Amino acid sequence: MAGYEGDVVTPYDQDLGPVLFEHYGADTARRVAERSVRDVLEIAAGTGIVTRHLCNELAKDVRLTAIDISDSMMEAARKKFLPHEQVAFQVADATALPFDDEAFDAVVCQFGVMFFDKEAGFREAYRTLRRGGRYLLRVWDSEHYNPFASLSFEVLKQFFPSDTPRFLFDPVACHQIDPIKEKLIRAGFDRIVISVERKEHDILDVAAFARALVFTPVITEIRDRGGVDPEEISETLTEALIKEYGSNPTRYPMQAILFEAEKPIASPFLRNLLGHPSHQKE
Repeated sequence: MAGYEGDVVTPYDQDLGPVLFEHYGADTARRVAERSVRDVLEIAAGTGIVTRHLCNELAKDVRLTAIDISDSMMEAARKKFLPHEQVAFQVADATALPFDDEAFDAVVCQFGVMFFDKEAGFREAYRTLRRGGRYLLRVWDSEHYNPFASLSFEVLKQFFPSDTPRFLFDPVACHQIDPIKEKLIRAGFDRIVISVERKEHDILDVAAFARALVFTPVITEIRDRGGVDPEEISETLTEALIKEYGSNPTRYPMQAILFEAEKPIASPFLRNLLGHPSHQKE
């Protein structure tokens, strides 16, 4: 993920992570652990938040591989694991996975597909899955349900009315269900189940959360435009979050969409021969 390097990593992990990623990550890990697996791949693993949950939930002999395109993110993730834990970390591109065909029983990608080519990424996930294996991917719903994007944009507009930084819209730009479903089907996936997941989280340190939103890669756009102290933006965003969602604590809403898909056990040729449908809606 371009921009997720250097001094961006710590606030992303420590201040955004507990609010935006931990709950969904725990849910992902539970879903993967529902079935017997030997090898699991996590794509766009970032700072290892979901990876940690996977390692906690899965059997000790499961081989877990985590990849990300950012070396800084992978370095932060490595620090969360002990040497004896069976987790392999690798800097790699989701659209050109450096793994053999049918190497994994499950492939996971939480809030990553908006940052790479979905057609290529889905084909690679399909290729590296064993037959009967599952692909679990999660995306953010639109900005209407995720104020980290909408409210941040409104605050940024106060400081940059004619050229408002838009990076925080990138994570919520992949919420249309049908295009993702169709791409999964074209890649060969079957038994696609889609769930809309609404959550709320009590933010105990709103100022740290707001500052982390400002000092994510949107900070690059802020500094490029110049003339504004980023700390002033984060203070204004803190006030806006408290005004909108209260304080002590701030009850923050968010919404994501989960896609669960399977690689068919039978080959496409055999499925067509037997007259099986290529996908189903549930």
